[in-house]
Amino acid sequence: MHRVVVLALEGVYPFELSIPVRIFGTATGADGGPLYEVVTCSLDGGPVRTSADFALAVEHGAEALDAADTLVIPPFVCDPTEDRSWLPDELAETLARLRSGARIVSICTASYVLAAAGLLDGRAATTHWNEADRFQRMFPQVKLDPDVLFVDDGDVLTAAGVAAGLDLCMHLVRRDHGSEVANRVARRCVIPPWREGGQAQFIERPVPEPSAATTSTTRDWALGQLHRPLPLSELAEHARMSVRTFSRRFRDEVGMTPGQWLTQQRVEHARRLLESTDLPVDRVAGEAGFGTAASLRQHLTAAIGVPPTAYRHTFRAGRPATAGKPV
Repeated sequence: MHRVVVLALEGVYPFELSIPVRIFGTATGADGGPLYEVVTCSLDGGPVRTSADFALAVEHGAEALDAADTLVIPPFVCDPTEDRSWLPDELAETLARLRSGARIVSICTASYVLAAAGLLDGRAATTHWNEADRFQRMFPQVKLDPDVLFVDDGDVLTAAGVAAGLDLCMHLVRRDHGSEVANRVARRCVIPPWREGGQAQFIERPVPEPSAATTSTTRDWALGQLHRPLPLSELAEHARMSVRTFSRRFRDEVGMTPGQWLTQQRVEHARRLLESTDLPVDRVAGEAGFGTAASLRQHLTAAIGVPPTAYRHTFRAGRPATAGKPV
């Protein structure tokens, strides 16, 4: 069983600390059995002071990392201007215990820990948008993307602020076990399987008047039209806005352009079809609105790094197939 170890450091934020155990602990297989073992530890196995008005008692010390398949570090209260405060010697020694091949995940400003340890050098990463400028000044060697909810760079993953930890943990469940399991977790936790857009939608900006029209109805409508071309003019017409107004409002609400959002939704739809049906790849391409298998291959490879056939093989291995129907 995949072992997830959550490292609670002094001043840990309780909400983010609870995310891994809630998401990974909810994931079950077809037989109802757990897919992950989730263990919480501290550096010394002793109680941990939180950022709130209470402390936590944990049952494990740093030795829990010896058998970790995934290590998650939630954010904690720390002075971000002090380099050494993010990586004291005891924490550096603890990180060195992580076995080769294990994944390491930071949530919110815990990305400072990974950067201070050199684990993000030359790699893509993210952090809370409000910390982006300071983070980039302190760690110019990191390829920081402050506009996304999380970054998956293989064995090192970083989530943006606070609830983006939910998005990243959901992503890992889906990466490990496919959308069927991830969707089941999302339903049980009453959260979306994935969220649209990135951090740009949360950056402070004037709040629109309550009576102002939004693009949400058009987005919902478009999800049922992915199999066909959806030009910007048609989207704007459906929303009863000019193209210019629709484009501006869409970006404000979602954090990306309508075209980028449509491509993202088409990729997600194609992934679901590849995972849950045995439709031919060219049929999947048509259903998702990519038109040709070559176009699907190009977009899927750009999005997740593998072509359709390899992706299907990963998530359909050992599953019975039923033509054209969900498995």
